[in-house]
Amino acid sequence: MTVQERKNSAGKAQRGDGTVELLRGGGFMVGTGLLAGLLLLTILGGVTQTGARTNGGWLALIVALMCLPFGALLLTLGVAKWFRNRRLQRMR
Repeated sequence: MTVQERKNSAGKAQRGDGTVELLRGGGFMVGTGLLAGLLLLTILGGVTQTGARTNGGWLALIVALMCLPFGALLLTLGVAKWFRNRRLQRMR
């Protein structure tokens, strides 16, 4: 991922802190996990008490169980950084 440069009030170049990348990446990961879970429940055979019914269902279950927690953590960190940046902007 690239780090974007911004100009601060003094006109000096300031590097981005990665907030946008965290929000974007976390959103995509959570979306992917939700899509995999939705596909598992609708198209790929559903789940039973012992797990998914099809091989594709197992793959979707693995993707959902990997993407949802990690994506939620990334999204939470991005939102926290966004609130921090807003607070710092108001204090100036």
